[in-house]
Amino acid sequence: LLLPAFRGGGRVHRRRRALEIDEDLHSRQLAVYGRETMKRLFASNVLVSGLQGLGAEIGCLACVLKLQDLNNAVIISTLTGDLTKEHLSKFQAVVFTDITLEKAVEFDDYCHNHQPPIAFIKSEVRGLFGSVFCDFGPEFTVLDVDGEEPHTGIVASISNDNPALVSCVDDERLEFQDGDLVVFSEVHGMTELNDGKPRKVKNARPYSFFLEEDTSSFGTYVRGGIVTQVKPPKVLKFKPLKEAMKEPGEFLMSDFSKFDRPPLLHLAFQALDKFRNELGRFPVAGSTDDVQRLVDLAISINETLGDGKLEEIDKKLLQHFASGSRAVLNPMAAMFGGIVGQEVVKACSGKFHPLYQFFYFDSVESLPVEPLEPGDLKPENTRYDAQISVFGSKLQNKLEQAKIFMVGSGALGCEFLKNLALMGISCSQNGKLTVTDDDVIEKSNLSRQFLFRDWNIGQPKSTVAATAAMAINPKLHVEALQNRASPETENVFNDAFWENLDAVVNALDNVTARMYIDSRCVYFQKPLLESGTLGAKCNAQMVIPHLTENYGASRDPPEKQAPMCTVHSFPHNIDHCLTWARSEFEGLLEKTPTEVNGFLSNPSVYVAAARTAGDAQARDQLERVIECLHGDKCETFQDCITWARLKFEDYFSNRVKQLTYTFPEDSMTSSGAPFWSAPKRFPRPLEFSSTDPSQLNFILAASILRAETFGIPIPDWAKTRNKVAAEAVDKVIVPEFQPKQGVKIVTDEKATSISSASVDDAGVIEELITKLEQISKTLPPGFHMNPIQFEKDDDTNFHMDVIAGFANMRARNYSIPEVDKLKAKFIAGRIIPAIATATAMATGLVCLELYKVLAGGHKVEDYRNTFANLAIPLFSIAEPVPPKTIKHKDLSWTVWDRWTVTGNITLRELLEWLKEKGLNAYSISCGTSLLYNSMFPRHKERLDRKVADVAREVAKMEVPSYRRHLDVVVACEDDDDNDVDIPLVSVYFR
Repeated sequence: LLLPAFRGGGRVHRRRRALEIDEDLHSRQLAVYGRETMKRLFASNVLVSGLQGLGAEIGCLACVLKLQDLNNAVIISTLTGDLTKEHLSKFQAVVFTDITLEKAVEFDDYCHNHQPPIAFIKSEVRGLFGSVFCDFGPEFTVLDVDGEEPHTGIVASISNDNPALVSCVDDERLEFQDGDLVVFSEVHGMTELNDGKPRKVKNARPYSFFLEEDTSSFGTYVRGGIVTQVKPPKVLKFKPLKEAMKEPGEFLMSDFSKFDRPPLLHLAFQALDKFRNELGRFPVAGSTDDVQRLVDLAISINETLGDGKLEEIDKKLLQHFASGSRAVLNPMAAMFGGIVGQEVVKACSGKFHPLYQFFYFDSVESLPVEPLEPGDLKPENTRYDAQISVFGSKLQNKLEQAKIFMVGSGALGCEFLKNLALMGISCSQNGKLTVTDDDVIEKSNLSRQFLFRDWNIGQPKSTVAATAAMAINPKLHVEALQNRASPETENVFNDAFWENLDAVVNALDNVTARMYIDSRCVYFQKPLLESGTLGAKCNAQMVIPHLTENYGASRDPPEKQAPMCTVHSFPHNIDHCLTWARSEFEGLLEKTPTEVNGFLSNPSVYVAAARTAGDAQARDQLERVIECLHGDKCETFQDCITWARLKFEDYFSNRVKQLTYTFPEDSMTSSGAPFWSAPKRFPRPLEFSSTDPSQLNFILAASILRAETFGIPIPDWAKTRNKVAAEAVDKVIVPEFQPKQGVKIVTDEKATSISSASVDDAGVIEELITKLEQISKTLPPGFHMNPIQFEKDDDTNFHMDVIAGFANMRARNYSIPEVDKLKAKFIAGRIIPAIATATAMATGLVCLELYKVLAGGHKVEDYRNTFANLAIPLFSIAEPVPPKTIKHKDLSWTVWDRWTVTGNITLRELLEWLKEKGLNAYSISCGTSLLYNSMFPRHKERLDRKVADVAREVAKMEVPSYRRHLDVVVACEDDDDNDVDIPLVSVYFR
């Protein structure tokens, strides 16, 4: 957290209590940082110097109460006197947010030369301008420069050559780069490479690379091999501030359209420091005298710079800088709070590459297009005076009267609500902020969704977040809803709702919802401010009607899915094992019990559906239900242990024995290649032992969940590994297994099902139905099962114990490295890594764009899309891409255009209306139904009927009372028979 501005008193000191990491609470952070980094953060001591407001001591104590409320595991205390160098010795990192350059040099010199060095961070936010300086000492070791998992590849061949050519399987593209260090393991034949020595990559290609190694005398490569990137630590040598001010080196760039801006801002911040030292105040907003004085100071400093002297000084930029310099704007504080917060994490942990050493940023494009008069900037004795001093009172009024729709109130949503409340957005009776989210608060949310507290768990996110935001600004006019914005809720978010909006802010976590909101914004021509985070990465995209492309115009390629046969029989990494483990968990503990209940609740309907389907899937489902109610039915906890023990034997011994019997280690394919060549790994069956803790844990956890599905009481001894539990498992008699001839195992990577059709599925289904009906007669009255839905964020429910056990036993079969339960949770639970710093930065960037949207009149070149990676760090800011324009004769249109026809017209009249535009329509559809196609003679009978009537009859389209029109998609050709994509056509018939 960055607390802006220092007034000689308020400083917040935070350190962690000596506590164990709560993995349920911090799971998303752990997915970014890992346990070791989190432990270092828990042990860290950090000083944040600078609080703004009335009375540093009062302000500081007020902040402490709020900060402590965020996390009781952090001890927060205050220092409220003159800060001396000796105070700094207690901390690993110190942050100064408002300090004179002279004092900063003094403190930094102390920190730089201290043993061990103290990380010194200086940051300022001045209106729409900001700066960061970092000095982590003479030598700072970065343990992990980017936080990414080491890249790997599966070896297919290695040449005996100098340099050696390493080819990998084309399962996935290699991510190695020239100069990377790699190590080899599991190489057969050329075993010299298995020595663990890092070797350098050169001439990296998508599926091969050369190795800086002479392998001509090595053994001949036979098969196998994993190549893994080695990430060596990096040592950085920081300059102290005094030296760096004179020789700043390369500035960290963000916006290459402002390539010459950082040196000027380096000068501007020095001039402002001198101005404040001489006059004891900031420049007055709109004062030409103060602007000129700051410009003169900048010019005089520039004259002393020798080779670093700037040839030209942009006086207009310095005017903006001086005029708004007193203001600490919320979006800027949020953005720089995210950046500086991440630098503190780096300083205390060695995780990620520090900012080296200066970063300057401005967002002057956020200023209104019309020039601001000094009178516009005068304070009005409101909480928004700082913002008015930058943007003027007219824009402030627009902000307060804005009608905003915010979709989502999780991590991004909480930050946005805080920002919007502080900016005064929708803070009048004419304004309105509508926020919707259908989710409820969970424990794992609390580590980064800071408007929630532990007593809010289980409550709706939107209502809790809105209430908290109103506490920040009581004038916020907000309505909280619990509806998912989707086609099913268009009666709630209807045409009138959308038409009344000024802008839409997305705070979503999935592409499907983003695509839907994007389509609505395009349809109603509303600005959409889109953002997202992934670990230390974040992005912000502006979708502005008629100026930019829409969100859906460009899509990331879909994630590559492993073939079903790979997951089920030929895994070669832990992800495959965990995908299989979750599938088996859901099949055994949720799907099958649900199917059993489906039969028991209405046997006749269930049986009729099976007969109607008559396929392999229906047959398999019946077999599962019969097995669950007959062969695998449990009545005591010992039955559950027997079931789990036999499942272990089936999955990790018998199936492997059958697989290797069907495909022995020396098997060849039809083309003469070894069957078990990379990426396939030859498996070995496991032998169960109750003395193996991981095997016993798996059996007990599976038994407990099996008992839950049958409603069987669970004895206390089952929840801990002990002698009683081991004896109960060892009691189970395991039949001897003999592999069978002719068993079919799917090896086709294109197969979508592992079920195989039989010659007479219908006949088999009839036999199974008869058997199932007989079994049902033996069940006690009212019998039902309790399906278990996978819940990853509860470490006491044994779900992850079963999934991690499933995956690790399978990994052991295939000699794949096993993972702990936390790592298994990340992968199987599909946890999206998330940290508060990236969220703060993303929302700050979006809110800087919101000023432009609500002011109006900005050109596309004023808007900015951003991608940032706080780990590296990297900031990439660029203008949005304009929408694609389609031209036809003297007409042109983009995705943002919608053609409207007024009147209750016929199909023929619609065709003639298009003909006047030089377009020959041959097909008209509404929803998924075809209203007219010129190829179908019978459709000509519809030509003289009203479009609305045909839509009601053919498309079953009942237009709701709140809508006055219906939309049709028309396929057209020009006079040369070339297809022309035209906009959606809306027929206003009411």
